[in-house]
Amino acid sequence: MKQRTIAKPVESVGIGLHKGKPVKLRLEPMDAGSGILFYRKDAGVTIPLSPDFVVDTQMATVIGKDGVNISTIEHFLSALYAYGIDNLRVVLDDGEMPIMDGSAASFCMMLDEAGVREQSAGKEVIRIKKEVRVAAGEKYVALKPSHTASFDFRIRFDHPVIAEQHRHFVFSKSGFLKEIARARTFGFLKEVQYLRSKNLALGGSLENAIVLDDTKVLNPEGLRFEDEFVRHKILDAMGDMKLLGRPILGRYEAFAGSHDLNHRLTLALLADADAYEVVTLPVSESVEFARSFA
Repeated sequence: MKQRTIAKPVESVGIGLHKGKPVKLRLEPMDAGSGILFYRKDAGVTIPLSPDFVVDTQMATVIGKDGVNISTIEHFLSALYAYGIDNLRVVLDDGEMPIMDGSAASFCMMLDEAGVREQSAGKEVIRIKKEVRVAAGEKYVALKPSHTASFDFRIRFDHPVIAEQHRHFVFSKSGFLKEIARARTFGFLKEVQYLRSKNLALGGSLENAIVLDDTKVLNPEGLRFEDEFVRHKILDAMGDMKLLGRPILGRYEAFAGSHDLNHRLTLALLADADAYEVVTLPVSESVEFARSFA
């Protein structure tokens, strides 16, 4: 199984969720071993993708360096995870990724337009060897040993539309495109109103998020999936795990997980050398694992 980049540069423009301003996004191929690099063109700062560069997880996953930040990267990263992209330069002219429609679908379309190119270097995988868990009260996230890559998520909200939802997703690119990529981010009307009073979420709308009042979904088209909420949580988790820089061979499990817990999980994993190993899979395993990215 080989490392991957994109075959050609691609560009797009979208609205930033919090500033409500247009953001230009350009994706460029990179050599094998380069990793994922974010470049703020307006500030001249490159930020490597790594848990060490996460600076905020309150409302989204935010990376930063030298006082220059890039916000809301998790939806984009979930698409990179699904397509198996190892090396890429991500060029932005502002401090947040465009929100697009609130899912990963538009980023998948960009990657389809760019094409995927295999490189000569072998692909490294993080194999989970023992359970690592991070908890806050009853909420928790965990990585567990497994012969397959999967994401298991459970949520519970005191809201009649959401209530309790659970989904187990055995990873494959085709499954991601069918089951996860189109699931949108969601929020509650009272929270949106509060954020806007703080000059945040200025780009948020029914075009790029599911919005709920106390009893119902306000989007006139309704939901894309009956359990769209938990599907989006899996999308977020995949994006947050992409910060590890390599795909995971193991089981991710969560109840009411968050960007903060996910970030703490990546740090806890990397801090325990006995919990994982970075491997280039032998042929017998790599063929099967490679099929999941087909």
